[in-house]
Amino acid sequence: MRFFATLLGFYGATVSVVGQFAPVVTETGVSAHPFDINQVSLTSSRFMANQNRTLSYLKFVDTNRLLYNFRLNHKLSTNGATANGGWDAPTFPFRTHMQGHFLTAWAQCYAQLGDTTCRDRATSFVAELLKCQNNNAAAGFATGYLSGFPESEFTKLESGTLTSGNVPYYAIHKTLAGLLDVYRWIGDANAKTVLLAFAGWVDTRTAKLSYDQMQKVMQTEFGGMNEVLADIYHQTGDKKWLNVAQRFDHAAIFDPLASNQDQLNGLHANTQVPKWIGAAREYKATGITKYRDIAKNAWAYTINAHTYAIGGNSQAEHFRAPNAISTFLTNDTAEGCNTYNMLKLTRELFTMNPTDASYFDFYERALINHMLGQQNPATDHGHITYFTSLNAGGHRGLGPAWGGGTWSTDYDSHWCCQGTGLETNTKMQDSIYFYDDSSLYVNLFTPSKLNWKARSVTITQSTTFPASDTTTLTVSGSGSWAMKIRIPSWTSGATIAVNGATQSITATPGSYATLSRSWTSEDVVTIKLPMKLRVVPANDNKAVAALAFGPTVLCGNYGSSTLSANPKLDLASVKRSGTSGLTFTGTADGKSVNIGPFYEAQGFNYAVYWAVSGTLPA
Repeated sequence: MRFFATLLGFYGATVSVVGQFAPVVTETGVSAHPFDINQVSLTSSRFMANQNRTLSYLKFVDTNRLLYNFRLNHKLSTNGATANGGWDAPTFPFRTHMQGHFLTAWAQCYAQLGDTTCRDRATSFVAELLKCQNNNAAAGFATGYLSGFPESEFTKLESGTLTSGNVPYYAIHKTLAGLLDVYRWIGDANAKTVLLAFAGWVDTRTAKLSYDQMQKVMQTEFGGMNEVLADIYHQTGDKKWLNVAQRFDHAAIFDPLASNQDQLNGLHANTQVPKWIGAAREYKATGITKYRDIAKNAWAYTINAHTYAIGGNSQAEHFRAPNAISTFLTNDTAEGCNTYNMLKLTRELFTMNPTDASYFDFYERALINHMLGQQNPATDHGHITYFTSLNAGGHRGLGPAWGGGTWSTDYDSHWCCQGTGLETNTKMQDSIYFYDDSSLYVNLFTPSKLNWKARSVTITQSTTFPASDTTTLTVSGSGSWAMKIRIPSWTSGATIAVNGATQSITATPGSYATLSRSWTSEDVVTIKLPMKLRVVPANDNKAVAALAFGPTVLCGNYGSSTLSANPKLDLASVKRSGTSGLTFTGTADGKSVNIGPFYEAQGFNYAVYWAVSGTLPA
């Protein structure tokens, strides 16, 4: 971590400072660690293009419009700003959930890119939130409260009279998380002041409730309140925040998972995943193995029994029965928020058991096939789709109107998935590499540069993966350490060479290959991961399947044609167009169809799942 802050700034001075603050609590049960966000950067790729489009939006958006509801609610002038529409309209129940995502994204862009415009937007926004918070007495709110809706919504929540569909703790979780990120990534003292006062309000409010009352409160979606409060504990070392976090342990969800039971059927999916992340954070704070078991079981059940080929889960935002995939291929599948949160959970679990390659097998699948294509590359502002439709003839950006019938907009949508999309596309690089005392983990094959400051080593990864099967890692610097390279479960015959010489090391699919050596500057590691066509059958019906090449899920391009059923694909007919790239053709329903990577399927109707027959060519 870099430290440019003074002690005065650390202890809450009202001036903004530039720096990054390390957590003060050592995590329990951790074997591998992520690099600080400023130590890894993307280089030219689709991932970087997504990042740049989002960065453009972050620097464009009118912050006065984002402050409108905060100022209005806290009885301050809106400064002539125009109100937003969609989920941030002045009449929308949980308005101002989106702004916390902006704070996080601005902070991430400053931390990793050094973008001072994003830094200044974050710190000036927090300064305005402090003004709102400081006007609570005049607004009739308790000390520390901060939101775009009245504090009375929490009274309704506690009494069971809250309007259906309103989720006040969900909204304020985003603000707390954003404030924490502005503090820890930028070093802004105002952010710490506002954060701790707001968390103190949560403490005061929830301390008055009995255990049973809190359990009833948690029947309403509350985001990752346990996660962010545990993170405040990790950041400050004050156990008070851990105690508050544990008040948000939802027994109805946690207990079955701790008892190895999949009772997810019918649950609102994204209500649950943030709780599981919180359980992982609580385990790392306490060492209580029940929390670890909850997180691990939740991940395993979701990935193995509730996840589509692209790595997304849920239909109409809800989990369905275990393994029920083929009967839920609709236009409202794969909510974006769910995958964003499952990737966060995967990171948490990997650090506990970095020998398990299945974590980043999933991470790769979901990042490439769901998150990367969730953004519309035809727009400059990184607009996203809420659901990723998997029905026959599906079309990104044309899902149900109630949950994002088109691509997001600058000011008139502000859905939950638009908020998580801001975060996803400003941290695409955060899981490529991890480290432990003696090793570097290479989890993802993404064009990037790692500045491993602790060892004075730079790693430059060059690749066109997943369009090609080869990546090179150029080492600048020297020293003795091991490079642990994920060998994906989908490959066979992987090879690893150093300076052109193939190494005699085990490269078993679904494991990490360990390359131990004394490194010399400009050593080049070449990793070859042979790819082939494969089918990804639906859990409940092997005759319904997606088609993939290596890690990439493919889809048929049906242009403007409508489909009434999954096309019948003759697997033997599928052929690659040339010897490289991800362009294929096949015969479905007796007609030729162009087939290509699903992450590039924007602007046309597609088929991801097919009624398959025959076998793929050898």
